[in-house]
This record gives sequence, structure tokens and C-alpha cells, in this order.
Amino acid sequence: MDYITVGQFLGTPIWMWAAFLALVATLLILDLGVLHKKNTEIGVAESLKLSGFYFTLAMLFGGWVTWQMGATSGLEYYTGFFVEWSLSLDNVFAISMIFTYFAVPRKYQHRVLFWGILGVIVMRGIMIGLGAALVAEFQWILYVFGAFLVFTGIKMLWMADKEENFAENPVLNFLKKRMRVTADLEGQKFFVTRPDPKTGKLVRWATPLFLCLVLVETVDLIFAVDSVPAIFAITQDPFIVYTSNIFAILGLRSLYFALAAMIHRFKYLKYALALVLVFVGTKIFLVGVIGKMPAWFSLGVTVSLIAGGVLFSLWKTRAEAEAKA
Repeated sequence: MDYITVGQFLGTPIWMWAAFLALVATLLILDLGVLHKKNTEIGVAESLKLSGFYFTLAMLFGGWVTWQMGATSGLEYYTGFFVEWSLSLDNVFAISMIFTYFAVPRKYQHRVLFWGILGVIVMRGIMIGLGAALVAEFQWILYVFGAFLVFTGIKMLWMADKEENFAENPVLNFLKKRMRVTADLEGQKFFVTRPDPKTGKLVRWATPLFLCLVLVETVDLIFAVDSVPAIFAITQDPFIVYTSNIFAILGLRSLYFALAAMIHRFKYLKYALALVLVFVGTKIFLVGVIGKMPAWFSLGVTVSLIAGGVLFSLWKTRAEAEAKA
């Protein structure tokens, strides 16, 4: 595979890559530099508006992909977007538990999520580039991806009711042993300068907010191991894989504050996400039997599973919601 040819990168015109990255950079600058220049708590209404904006932008971008690359590529983009969006919902649950564990006030949570997005943009780019190279050289690796997705989906079904114990997290324990960490948060700061208790000299200390950021990035990396192979099972076009990934994550992070307020209402959604993984993984093995499934069918099944999980969760938890009301 020629990764860089005249005017192209990974099989897509360089100007399309540049246009997408310029759009994302503009969105991030507006987000931190204009909309959230001051640390203010993001409410449910603002979260829903931001998410609606990102969702609309993602849908319009999909229309642009369809116009530039064809109807099949457009459907693959939309399928990839909804698969990544659905799998990232589980990521939201994990991030909510991380914020709860570190007792991070809501007004500082956006700062962690923003810098987490920058890490995602870089890490997903690296992982998708490696995945594209592997698939191009070894087509059989798609079957490895498929088996991994089916295994992960079954494991998620089995472990859906169990919660992560962050007190025993190896990454967190590693950082605490090798870094000076303040006992309490220091506002929005990731690092502060404080006297060393032994020598009295001013030294650099990490804050719990920095540990929180590292755990959020770690969770992103772990979930990427599931989501990247899942989208490669839908399309092997790196441009579609990357853009659908990033738009889904941007939209879901902006929706975080609305979801976090009612996260208890989606307790059965993990089962639907597990079924999405099993379906996408199984698709790869069915290609040799029934041929490649149409993009519209994959999109329909994915959206139906997510919608079913959401509706079932809301229905099962309606009594709890009525009691609180």
C-alpha cells in the first residue's frame, strides 16, 4: 500500500485530511478559548445544545463524504459514527466513575475532558494508522479483529454488572509511587510548585486532577482497542475510520454532562453495546458465507440495538425515576 502518493495520504486527497483537521482545530479553539474560557459548571441544557451542534456537524460532514467519495463511503461513515458513538457511551460511564472517585467538581471536569480530547486525536490517529497498515499487508488480521470483538462482547455481557475499583488501578498506583502528588485538588491546575517536606526546596507536584486526566486517557486507550477494530470491520478506509471516530467522540464528550446527570437511567445499555460488538465481529466471519453485508443493513442493526438498549433501560428504570420525581 502506498501511504503517501502525489496529492494523497492513506488513499485520500491530502486537502480532505487538511480540511477535516482544520475543522477540528477550529472547534477546539472555540471550545476552550471562547465558549469555556472561564471555569463554569456546564449544565444539562448547555450540554444538550453542544451535543446537538456536534451531532448536526457530524451528519453534515457525512453528507460531504457522500458527495466527495460516493454513497457507499457515506453509509460506511455513518455506520462507523454510530458504532463509535455507541461504544463510547460505555466510556462515559467509566469517566463518570473516575470523576466521582477523585471528587472532581463539575466546573473542572470540562478541562479534563478537553485535554483528554487532544490525547484521543493523537492516539486514535496512531492506532488507526497502524491498523490500516496491518490490514493492507495482512488481510487475515480482520478475522483476528472479528474474533476479538466477539470475545469482548461476550465478556462485556458477563461483566456488565461489575464496577471498576480505581483504588487498585495499576496505572494510578504506578504514578503515586513515582510522583509527588498533593493530597487535595489545587483548583484547575494539573501541576503546582510546593516545598518538599524533607528538604524544604520548592519542587513540582502533580495534583489529583492530573491523575484523573491520566486515567481518562488510559480508559480512552482501552476502549480504542475495541472501537478501532470494530470500525475496521465496517470499512478499511482510514479517512472514514478516523473522521467518524473523532466526530463521535467530540459529540459524546459534549453530551457527557447531560448523560452524567441521568446515568443511572441507562444501566442496561451495556448489554446492547455488547451485542453491537458481537454483531460487528460476526460480520467478518459471514463474509465468506453470505458475502459482505450492505452498509445500510449494518447501520440499521447498529442503530436498532442502541435504540433498543436506551428504550429498555428507560422503561426498566421508570419506577426509580418516578420515585425521585
